[in-house]
Formats: sequence, C-alpha cells, structure tokens
Amino acid sequence: MDVIKAVQNYVNKMIADTSGMKALLLDVDTTQIISMVTTQSTLLSQEVFLTDRLENAEREKMRHLKCICFVRPTPESIQHFIDELRAPKYGEYYLYFSNIIKKSSLERLAESDEYEMVKSVQEFFADYLAINPDLLSLNIHPPQYTLFSDSPSTWSPPSLVRSTEGLVSLLLSLKKKPVVRYEKNSAMGKKLAQEVQYVMGQESPLFEFRRGETQPLLLILDRKNDPVTPLLTQWTYQAMVHELLGISNGRVTLPPSADNPKGTEVVLSTSGTLDPFFASNMYENFGDLGANIKEYVDTYQSKAKTNKSIESIADMKRFVEEYPEFRRLSGNVSKHVSLVSELSRRVEGDNLLETSELEQSLACNDNHTADLRSVQRLIQQPIPDASKIRLVALYALRYESNPSSALPTLLSLLSNAGIPSHQVATISRLLQYAGQRERQEDLFGGTGFLGRARSGMKGLKGVENVYTQHTPRLSETLTSLLRSRLPTTTHPYISDPPSQQRVQDVLVFFVGGVTYAEAMVVNKFNASQEAMKAGVRVVLGGTTGMHRSSLDRQLGKSWLWNIGSCGAGLLSLR
Repeated sequence: MDVIKAVQNYVNKMIADTSGMKALLLDVDTTQIISMVTTQSTLLSQEVFLTDRLENAEREKMRHLKCICFVRPTPESIQHFIDELRAPKYGEYYLYFSNIIKKSSLERLAESDEYEMVKSVQEFFADYLAINPDLLSLNIHPPQYTLFSDSPSTWSPPSLVRSTEGLVSLLLSLKKKPVVRYEKNSAMGKKLAQEVQYVMGQESPLFEFRRGETQPLLLILDRKNDPVTPLLTQWTYQAMVHELLGISNGRVTLPPSADNPKGTEVVLSTSGTLDPFFASNMYENFGDLGANIKEYVDTYQSKAKTNKSIESIADMKRFVEEYPEFRRLSGNVSKHVSLVSELSRRVEGDNLLETSELEQSLACNDNHTADLRSVQRLIQQPIPDASKIRLVALYALRYESNPSSALPTLLSLLSNAGIPSHQVATISRLLQYAGQRERQEDLFGGTGFLGRARSGMKGLKGVENVYTQHTPRLSETLTSLLRSRLPTTTHPYISDPPSQQRVQDVLVFFVGGVTYAEAMVVNKFNASQEAMKAGVRVVLGGTTGMHRSSLDRQLGKSWLWNIGSCGAGLLSLR
C-alpha cells in the first residue's frame, strides 16, 4: 500500500528489462507521473541517455538507441506512436501503456508496424501521480478537464472516464479488488462507484488476486461534504509550502530575490534518501520547524568545519568519500533555509496568524457576535483579498442557518473593499455547491453521527494551539470505519455488502480533490497504535491536484477556483 513504490517498481522494471543504451519517450501525462518518483540522474545511471516527448517531431534519429515508450492509452498518444512507427528514429521500440488499452488500438498499432520495430507491448498500471507513499492525485484540471457537467452533481463525461481509469489503475498497481462504498448524498460518488465496479467485472482476469482474510475497501467521498478544510490556513511544512508557494509535480519555485532575480526552482522529495529533512519534517508544525531547521544548519556547519581540517592522506580519502553526501547536504540546507525564510516572510506580510486564528474560530466555535465583529474588522485591514473572501466563505458556511446572519452586510463590505463582483459572488455559489442542504452531515456539530461524535468530544481536552483546533471530517470517518461503525445508511455499498465490515486495506478517494491537511490525517491514522494493531492501512487520493485555499494573491489558483472552474461557472473566480 505504498503508491510511490508501486509506480517506482513499474518504472524500474520497464528500464531494467531493456538492456543497453536507451531513450525514454513520454507523453504529457506520463512525464508528470515519472517526474514524481524518479530523477534524471537515476535514469542516467540506468543507461537512459535521452528523455523526450513522443509528440516532439523534431527529435533526431538515433538508431543506436533502444526506445522505451511509456504513455497513457489515449487516442492522441496512439496516433503519435503510429506516426513514430512510420518514420522510426530508434533501433527498437518497447511500448508500455499506463492503463488498459483497447483491442482496437492494439490492432491499429500492429497494422502500422510495417518495419517490425516494436519488440514488446505491455500494460504497466501507473496512471496517477504518486505524491506521498499514502497520497495520490489524478490531476484533473481545466482546461483539459472540467469536473462537472450541467450541474454540480453531474459528471463531465471525460472527467468520469479519467477518474474511472485512474482508480482502476490504482487498484491494479496495488493488486486490490475491493468492495466499494460511497456517500449516499453524492450522485457523482455513486456514479463513479458503479463505473469502477463495472470495469472490475469486465476485466475480471486482471483482478484475480489472492484473497486475504478481509476484502479491501474503496471508499468514495465527496468534497462538498467538507468544504471547510480546504478553506483553512494550514501550519505544517508540506501544506504551508503548497499553500504559500505552490508545489507542482514535486517542484517549488522560490520568488525572485537580490541573489537570484529570476527565482529558483527546487525539488521537494518525500524520499528519506533524497531529502531526509523534508521527509522527517513534512508534517511538523511551523513552530517546531524553526528549531529543526536550526539543528539542520548546525549539522551542516559541523561537517563543513570537519572537512576544512585535511591534514593527512587519510583525511583526504575521507573527504573524497564523503564529498557527494556533503554536497547534497549543502544543497538541502540552502534549499530549506530559503523555503522557511520565505514562509516566514509570507506569514508576517499577509498577517496569517490573526487571519488563521479567526478561521479556526469560525470552523470550531459558535460565537456569532464575536466572529461577525472580527470578520468585519479584518475585511477592512490590509490583508490579501483572497483571505477576506475566505473568511466570509467560512462565516457563510458556519452561520448559514443563523437567524442573525449578516452575510449580505459582509458581501457589501467585500465590494466596498474593491473586490470585483464576480469574486464576491463565489460565496453564494459555494453555498449552492456545499451549503447545509447539500451536505450529508452537519459539519458544525448537528444531529448526524459525525456531529454527535464531535459534540461528545468537546470539553474533554484542551486545545494546545489555537491555529490547529480544526480536525478534517475525514478523521472521524476513518475512526468509525476502523471500529466498524460507519453506517451503511450514510455510506452504502455499491453491491452486496461483505459478511463482515472489518477492513484492513482502505483506499479513500475524494470526488473534488483532497488537501494536505487530510493527507496528514491519513499519515497519523496509519501510524496510530489502534490502526497498526488492527493491521489497517489507508491510501488517500482525489480527482484534482492538491487543493490550496484562497490565500494565493492570484485567486485563479485557489481552492474556490479549483472547484468552481470545473464546470457550469460554479464558484468561478474569473
């Protein structure tokens, strides 16, 4: 149940099975898939001397190279490979598809291989982006995909196909044939569950895996049932980097500085071998991060001081042996110092401490008078417009049914603050998409089973950090699932339920995308004594890339835009 290793195993096998000097051809999708799990230097060490895009018609002929071609089985990639076979540029071709390929497409390829250049064709099921060992994304984004069709409860057909293919690929890569559950109020979740169940039946030979004591579970959830989590500022390292700087395919672009006017792109790897500091600190909160980065710098300075004292042949030998590791350490220290420094600057410049404290109050407490006064005050403060919109969005969700709700007043204040009307309108569209009537459970402690559980926990323990009071809804869902208490009335099976509801291997998939806050929930759940004792392991995934809240100064990259731009103008900030 490690998605990074699952994809890495496929990549290593396709390269190892072809001896000699190689070229690697990818398409737009597999380029991202590969970049998440390996590096250029690793590929070079495996005799991959050229990596290029299949659609690049300007590639030179290199008949001395063997070609590994790894692509999604889309009509576009099939046609590009047919064009390649008509004028081959390499000596041999080894073709790998990231998902199930249609028989008709195979026949087209066979007819086009006039020179008999293709030596093998295989399906390697790596059709998703592996972000963390227990986290993945299908990266469904505009303009290539829109999530919704004519309403916020109807799939766009291409997105439904892509989501089904991605989930089927995930199941095959992990060798799981699960039972499928979904949230009852989610028409999109039910439709996706039906499609996955259908494919498992149609492709039954591919799903003939050894049965364990318990059958795996695929649990399909809907983002609209927890619209609060993506709106909150997060305070753990990985989440903050994504929120304030943006992580794209494991890469982060630092803004221009006096030392580097063009900005710097750095790689963040969850591999303990490539980036031990990030791997061990990605879920640390911002308060502890400062002390950890100082310790990391001290370690580097100690090694640097040792390397300066070369007084003998033995010292020289030691230095040569340790230099590659020392150089990697130097680069990592510089990278993380720059990242943490930039995060600190953003926290202070955007007044995130005060903003986040109010966000947490809106999400976790019921104090309408104080919250309204604080929102009104911050709207008139010099904080980013996106932060103002997010605060009003949280207010709208929290106090939607409160008879004293002053939402119209807050919307007027946003307009008076110079925020364009089409951006202000996102608040009402958010309520249309994920308001109280659309959600399955009351997020704020109502009558549902999650609400009762949350209410029962209040007052039992204090909150050590006012900035991390909120717990994503997913946490309670997983706890209920672990204890076999997730009701079938709210989370039905798509087919006949198993004889026992006890689970071990769980795949949770969000229609509408996930957050790094939920990724941390899954990571902590997997490491908990209760889950480990029961042998339960969870992997989390979602349709879109990892959500950011509305903090981005260019609102086009916010969570609201991510959801809204996925169809019918809903929540569109453009």
